[in-house]
Amino acid sequence: MHLLLRTLLLLVTSGRRPPLSLWGTSSLPLRVLPTDIDIAMHVNNGMYFSLMDLGRFDLMVRAGAWRRMRAKGWAPVVNLETITFRKSLTLWQRYTIESRIIGVDDRAIYFEQRMVASGEVYARAYIATRLVSATGPVSNEEIFAEVGMPPADLELPEFLHRWREESALPSTRRPAPHLW
Repeated sequence: MHLLLRTLLLLVTSGRRPPLSLWGTSSLPLRVLPTDIDIAMHVNNGMYFSLMDLGRFDLMVRAGAWRRMRAKGWAPVVNLETITFRKSLTLWQRYTIESRIIGVDDRAIYFEQRMVASGEVYARAYIATRLVSATGPVSNEEIFAEVGMPPADLELPEFLHRWREESALPSTRRPAPHLW
């Protein structure tokens, strides 16, 4: 909710930026705002994921996928994510969010996203996403029929396959009792 206005503004302004292929790389220039920082005066660790949402929206809007998804009643959701921090982004610092799809499997579309300042990677994240409709998850076949097939050479790195398997929770159709 804290980025709702920024997200709505981005959905409008991204449509005015040069178009991209969904399989290309979005580079979204931003500046660290007071609402992004914590008591240590740097971007809060949880805020990185929220800001990275903006990068994925920029890519989807500029590729024309966002309009098609919304027309179908599809919504993006994050299924799994991990991040590694290298340096802190600080108040008023300029940076870009670099976003690209790096692979797909039978359950998710995977993004790599980077926070970059002065040509250096400050943080890198891998995010597994899905599209859902009112009736449940949208299949890759439906997605690709709408937005086009991924490039033939787009191959999900093996470590992300293992990450998904090792981190997965049970399906929502199976019990997941809370036991320590």
